[in-house]
Amino acid sequence: MWKKAFSKVPGFDWGASTEFSDVVIINTLAKLKNFLDLVHIKYCLLKPYCEVGDYPLVDSRSLLPSFEPELYEYKDLPGLLLVALDRPINSFQEIFQFDRLHNIMEIPDHTEGHSCPLENSVMRQNLDTVRSRLPQKYRDSFVEDFGTKDVNYLENYPALLKYLVDMDRAQVFSTDPNGEFYLSGVFGSLPADLDSEIKRFGLRLGKFTHGDNYRYERNRLFVYQFLMELYGFPIASERRTSAALFSRRLFRMGEQFLVRVLGQSDRTLTTLYATPENKRYPKIEKIALVQVESDQVDAIRKLRKGGYFVDSKKRVIILRVIYKQHKFNPGNVRQARALSVESQEIIHPITGHARKDINIIKDTYNMVLRLTDIVRGEYSGAIVYKRNEVIENTERHEDRLKFLYAWLSKHQRRIIGYSDEFFAKVIKVLDSYLLSPENIDEFNSIHELYREVWAKYSYIQQARKVKVLEDLRQRQFKGEDLNYLGQLELTVEMLNDLKFEIVNYFDELVESILVIGEEILNDSYLRRTYIQPHEDHLTQYGLRIRKLYGRIVALLDEFEAIRKSRQESPDAAMAV
Repeated sequence: MWKKAFSKVPGFDWGASTEFSDVVIINTLAKLKNFLDLVHIKYCLLKPYCEVGDYPLVDSRSLLPSFEPELYEYKDLPGLLLVALDRPINSFQEIFQFDRLHNIMEIPDHTEGHSCPLENSVMRQNLDTVRSRLPQKYRDSFVEDFGTKDVNYLENYPALLKYLVDMDRAQVFSTDPNGEFYLSGVFGSLPADLDSEIKRFGLRLGKFTHGDNYRYERNRLFVYQFLMELYGFPIASERRTSAALFSRRLFRMGEQFLVRVLGQSDRTLTTLYATPENKRYPKIEKIALVQVESDQVDAIRKLRKGGYFVDSKKRVIILRVIYKQHKFNPGNVRQARALSVESQEIIHPITGHARKDINIIKDTYNMVLRLTDIVRGEYSGAIVYKRNEVIENTERHEDRLKFLYAWLSKHQRRIIGYSDEFFAKVIKVLDSYLLSPENIDEFNSIHELYREVWAKYSYIQQARKVKVLEDLRQRQFKGEDLNYLGQLELTVEMLNDLKFEIVNYFDELVESILVIGEEILNDSYLRRTYIQPHEDHLTQYGLRIRKLYGRIVALLDEFEAIRKSRQESPDAAMAV
């Protein structure tokens, strides 16, 4: 099947399964990205799927932030790293190391239609450069395949790719003097000053303080994970770390670029690239082969009718997910949310057409079904528990609790933001399991694990109330506008509820409560109209507002006192 992939894409004339029938000329970064999308999907995803027995499809839920590291590395699958610059290479001025491949258009005396005496020398030099970086077992076949070809022409790239994926480090693309892209380097080493980036970023977020080792150690993992997720990755391998931090550096320099990485563990093409509309961070896309869930009946019907399945029997599709980044906000209960899904597309394996109207990964109905399967011990699949243990079934209560912990961690930010109706279903499922008298003896034998799951559940419950406070800060409640009296009444109600719930204490939530509460109290109109004037000048309405205002001040003082007592004994603060 892979040989026929994208055979009906306009402008792509495949002469054979590994080459184009005509010269490929690409002069914009957007066109290069489209070219690389089709070539990499065909040769790095579809070809292995057809040729490698029991190909490990990507779980569609793993494409939802936050991302978890994969513990398995599939050595038989391809991996790659590349950078493309929308300008000519300036070797000495570049900020990374690579082996240069030259284009004959760079030769000063070269003119179209005349044979240049250096042309064969340039081709031979490029051939020797690539050959020297290949594993010994591939060198002879490489020379046989490319002895009469120039390796940096794009029409030769698909055939070259089978060698490049076995080469360490990055491929480099840039433009020639005519503005046309070509393969201009191999064996690139992308710098990643991880230590400095984490410390600078943590200081900017307010999570680190100069000289405060305890604060650094407590928040380092959060800062590290937030930084990596801004660029589409978990805390992961050197290849993906380099891609993230190098794209960060290029974006800050104002470069027009594209960085792509395919990991042998995540089996996902991740692309970061500059666009005019992205002002703070590069655009992020991920492409992977995923299986549509069997209970998504309507989606399956539409996809089968349109011919979108790579493998109709196994319901395999090519899924592209596009993300958007979020600025860190310490007053936001979902402050750990660096990334969210902006859109998703299903790519047709023959025409390349992208269908955008089918929801594969953000389906709340299926989320509740999966949760129900987990607590019943009927879930089939694998998860990574706390980044270091793979759990492959839910037969035992211990494994169910580990699955629950991982599931709640994965979907925590979504559950906090989803509707009351959805959360009511989540509560019903979790309470039926975690509070069941039949399970008490089992849970007592694994008390620490049970406590971890319950803490995660409690965090989400409290965070949803803090999310209501966030809306109240804007004088909004369930989509409706509020006057000041309604805002303060509901704020007092929420703070009272939270005061009694923080027996399970989470410092970041209490910090958010204090920040939001202070912002509500510092509203300039509220203070000028109802707080600063003498009581004799206020109406009954104004007096009620002033009384509620004082109640909020008192409640925030109580939260501040609780936080201070907890911080004096740091071990008492729960981490989620």
